Amino acid sequence: MKKTRSETEGMRGHFLKSLKIGGVALENNVVLAPMAGVTDLPFRLLCMEQGAGLLCMEMVSAKAIMYNNKNTGMLLQIHPAEYPVSLQLFGSDPDIVSEMAKRIEERPFSILDINMGCPVPKVVGNGEGSALMKNPALVEAIVGKTVKAVQKPVTVKIRKGFDNGHVNAVEVAKAAESAGAAAVAVHGRTREQFYTGKADWDIIAQVKQAVKIPVIGNGDVTDGESARRLMEETGCDGVMIGRAARGNPWIFREVKSYLETGRVPGRPAVEEVKEMVLRHAALLLEYKGEYTGIREMRKHVSWYTAGFPHSARLRARINELESLEGLREVLGELHGQ
Repeated sequence: MKKTRSETEGMRGHFLKSLKIGGVALENNVVLAPMAGVTDLPFRLLCMEQGAGLLCMEMVSAKAIMYNNKNTGMLLQIHPAEYPVSLQLFGSDPDIVSEMAKRIEERPFSILDINMGCPVPKVVGNGEGSALMKNPALVEAIVGKTVKAVQKPVTVKIRKGFDNGHVNAVEVAKAAESAGAAAVAVHGRTREQFYTGKADWDIIAQVKQAVKIPVIGNGDVTDGESARRLMEETGCDGVMIGRAARGNPWIFREVKSYLETGRVPGRPAVEEVKEMVLRHAALLLEYKGEYTGIREMRKHVSWYTAGFPHSARLRARINELESLEGLREVLGELHGQ
């Protein structure tokens, strides 16, 4: 029987919902994924303004905190305007992870996440990140000790498995849940895949069926329509957006609108893109100084301008940028589709 328009609207609306992780209430269930070198404070602020329900920080080494590494202070900075925010630690020693979590707990983050998905060889070689997928007992020990050490909710971000011969996301998620994790985010790729190939949403559905804590699906969410399909196909409680947000903080506005109404707001016009780039650059320069800020901005500008006419030619100039004035000049040559 054909659904009435009001029934269809009701079905659409139920995909966008508030979400509770431990004692932390998220206004919506659309989450910015943690990405090293991307989700720093300036970028998080822009994503929050576009409607992200939870902001995830760049991962921080528990050992680096222990040794008072000077670069770690920058990674731990949080702005009063960004709430709620999840701080992500990585490490493989239950004592160090839990002790460092306790050491930094007074900082104004809402949720503590433990990284069990990073595929980078240097991290995996130390037995950290996605290497933890090979040892569910260690996962349980790390989560259990950390939950006991801090008052804030502890979550984990995992992958499908380490490789196709060891697909164990369900086992790892259950270990984390039994140790007291408040939620689990599941990336539907193995460590072996890194970010290639298609994400396996079926494993997200299996995790959702196996645990009672909230499950956030991650992998191949590129727009509102794919976000809704992920939720429909897996029953997950929220969606996590990573690479599709690079150069595109508007994706949170788009996904929110689509999950709530079934409508997609128009893509930003070229002038709005230019304004966002300059705003992003100004925040980066304020946060990291001109020398570092403008150099870090180069990759962001390449992402923001991808797909525009002559963007390849512009990219060569972008990679030589050394000042905000130079950035304004390059943007002056950017024209709409």
